[in-house]
Amino acid sequence: MADQWQSWEKIPGLFRLCLMSLCRLLPTVLFEMSPSLGRLSHRSSDCSDCSPEECPMPRGCLAGLVRDPCECCWECANLEGQICDLDNTNHFYGKCGDHLECKLDTGDLRKGEVPEPQCACLSSQTLCGSDGKTYAQICKFQEVFHAYPEANLTVAHEGPCESEPQILSPPYDVWNITGQDVIFGCEVFAYPMASIEWRKDGAEILLPGDDPHISVQFRGGPQKYEVTGWLQIQGVRVTDEGTYRCFARNRVGEVAALASLTVLTPGK
Repeated sequence: MADQWQSWEKIPGLFRLCLMSLCRLLPTVLFEMSPSLGRLSHRSSDCSDCSPEECPMPRGCLAGLVRDPCECCWECANLEGQICDLDNTNHFYGKCGDHLECKLDTGDLRKGEVPEPQCACLSSQTLCGSDGKTYAQICKFQEVFHAYPEANLTVAHEGPCESEPQILSPPYDVWNITGQDVIFGCEVFAYPMASIEWRKDGAEILLPGDDPHISVQFRGGPQKYEVTGWLQIQGVRVTDEGTYRCFARNRVGEVAALASLTVLTPGK
């Protein structure tokens, strides 16, 4: 025992520290690899020994259930974005869940990266859930459905749920000197899509009014069911200083965000 201790003491301190760290990490690494190791053992096992009545029922499977390589037991399916087995000849990463398919991202090839097959959703159709929440597509809906089975979540209809506008990117306070140009932006999500209005200092008149050095622009996007509006002031004057409000409204409701403009003269 003493000889073993002396041998350990002869190992350089830094190398000893690395060995100790590796020993601490090993259980975690093995735990994270366990699903893949399990699939490897399935691949090498004899499927004739299948006893479905002895199979444990997996829990917390957000992408649903799939059969194991032996078509015997149920196991958790892979989620959207997870690496998967591209065909039935390999059983390492696992199968994709409902409404998902295993695809290669050819964009990786253009970037010079090695492409990896990943689970991709078969639909991009937005959905409205019975909980009143909008889901980007059926795969996101299914994740919540499996996470909260007691909620009995259903699809209310295709397309987003009706909601009052949400200002995703509000206008920001601006400081500038006279003669310079200023732009305020306002990005809004809503269904039905919202209209955007600009006002100054609580005045009822809509901008730009009849002022030729103020203009407004709107366009849809950048994402679906979003609209972005801009208020531009060319050659700002001291009289332009104040608070500007972005009003977004649809038939469900309205919301506002404000930003201030501080105008300095070159002499200040």
